[in-house]
Amino acid sequence: MVNLSKKIRTVPTEEAPQLTQQELVRLKQQELEEKKFTLESERVYRLGVVSVRDLIAPAAMKIESNHLKLGSMFVRTVFVVTYPRYISVGWFAPVINLNVPLDIAMFFYPVGSEVILKQLRNKVGALEAQILADAEKGAPRDPIRETALRDIERLRDDLTQGMEKFFQFALYVSIYADSLDNLNRITEKVESLFGQKLVYSKRVYYQAEQGFNSTLPLADDQLMVTFNMNTSPCASSFPFISSELTSDNGILYGINRHNNSLILFDRFSLQNANSVVFATSGAGKSYSVKLEVLRSMMLGTDVIIIDPEREYKYLSDAVGGTYINISLNSESKINPFDLPKQVADQKTADVIRSAVITLKGLLRLMLGEMSHEEDSILDRALIEAYAKNDITSDADLSKVRSPLMRDLGDVLAGMKGGEDLALRLKKYTEGTFAGLFNSPTNVEITNQLVVFSVRDLEDELRPIGISTIISYIWNIVRSEMKKRLLVIDEAWWLMQHEDSAKFIYALVKRCRKYYLGITTITQDVNDFLLSPYGQAIVTNSSIQLLMKQSPASIDIVAKTFLLTQGEKYLLLESGVGEGIFFAGTKHAAIKVVASYTEDQIITSDPRQLLEIEAAKREFEQSLATQGQEEPTAAEPPLTGETPF
Repeated sequence: MVNLSKKIRTVPTEEAPQLTQQELVRLKQQELEEKKFTLESERVYRLGVVSVRDLIAPAAMKIESNHLKLGSMFVRTVFVVTYPRYISVGWFAPVINLNVPLDIAMFFYPVGSEVILKQLRNKVGALEAQILADAEKGAPRDPIRETALRDIERLRDDLTQGMEKFFQFALYVSIYADSLDNLNRITEKVESLFGQKLVYSKRVYYQAEQGFNSTLPLADDQLMVTFNMNTSPCASSFPFISSELTSDNGILYGINRHNNSLILFDRFSLQNANSVVFATSGAGKSYSVKLEVLRSMMLGTDVIIIDPEREYKYLSDAVGGTYINISLNSESKINPFDLPKQVADQKTADVIRSAVITLKGLLRLMLGEMSHEEDSILDRALIEAYAKNDITSDADLSKVRSPLMRDLGDVLAGMKGGEDLALRLKKYTEGTFAGLFNSPTNVEITNQLVVFSVRDLEDELRPIGISTIISYIWNIVRSEMKKRLLVIDEAWWLMQHEDSAKFIYALVKRCRKYYLGITTITQDVNDFLLSPYGQAIVTNSSIQLLMKQSPASIDIVAKTFLLTQGEKYLLLESGVGEGIFFAGTKHAAIKVVASYTEDQIITSDPRQLLEIEAAKREFEQSLATQGQEEPTAAEPPLTGETPF
């Protein structure tokens, strides 16, 4: 066995002069042989060690004139030769987001400004001389030369002031495919995408290996095909433009139209769980929200919905939810004077004071404009109405009965200066609208899905009814902390009145503390966003879903959400279920996609609903017919024998 650790012989300094020249040469040769032996041993050892390179390397590589074959994959590199005069930001997005395997390499070679300025100065002189020569000859002006002169002068100014730098820019794209036909097809697609932006590209010929090596993460440019560019057009090629909204938790909102990835998100992971949905009628806003509701319920979230058009009835029936119809003729009643359950650290006086403030906002909707004197009288009357039912600062709220609207009317009628208010309140206690707000509450929110329908409420009563429902829901939410969603459809009804808009805004600001997320849906974007409270609601909503917009409202939407020109066009031309999804600071184009079963449950299309109803009736009739046609069982014989 050879000893690899054998020490090299050294010669003491004092003996060196006594050695002959031949001995010194022999010692050096011996040292070199031992070093060679050691290096050879290390090389042999390394040949038997498996590295990461050995694991990821293809089995073989075949180099053709215009492509490579790596194992079973085919590879071709395309390089950019020249660019147009103007190029927009994000022009490279269609290539980056192409749903095929690609490797993209960008190389930036800085060029000193003094070198470029000298060349630009010479170029300016040549252009100006040519323009003057043409003018002296009486030749017509040349727009191409004049445009080039203006561009060069502008670039000289920017370089001199330090606003721009100059680079030689190289851009290569390596395309992978499982067959040569697919490689040719994808290459043509990439070249077509470049051509649409007036960017001229070429395929590599007899440099396939160099092109492949240039796109590996080695920072080794073996092609060296560069184009002179300043900072701005270089920045427009920046590749990281499509947002990823995929997380480990949450529900599926839709498909990212930029790169076909999934938009999975948990709205409760943001600073607040509020959401706004803006779209024109028929763009799919209710469809998207119903899909979110259905998928949120699968994760155990309680959902409460205010339904203005009876759109959520079929969803409620399908999942076994509670559907409550609020109208003048309905048996379901909500008393606006109800108090929330008292939390352990909350004083009774604070509960009463909060209820009085909320009721004053509701009564302003019911009674119209009030003077300061009437407002003061109403405030005192509400406190006395509660006191009339023994609800005071030292009362036990779990053992008292809340007053009704007629109790407030009686108190106002007996107060000096309250006669006019009592008269205006009579239509809600004795008149046409008495059946809605003058009865004890007989509804409960105990189901996972509860839907309040206000379709049968008159237009005059709808803002009042929705405010009453939301106030009742808010009392329930504050009484017990649970993971909940509150969906307010057609919220523009509430934006029409300052008091109801102010109440919704306060709700949106405070709901985070009670584990509640509020979804606000509206199709009247102008009315909503022109209200100061509407703007504040958008600001306090971490998630925004913008779907197809009308040309009349796109400008205010673009101003509110700081949309680019491309995003404006996307919203104007979006199809049903398409739009832009904002989550915190990220946003991406979205397409809402539902499974067949989900679509049958949440659809709002009248034609599809009629088909579903017809199919249900046909199924029920077939069951009834089947039951009638079944023969009756034969009676057993009297002999006691068992029939077989």
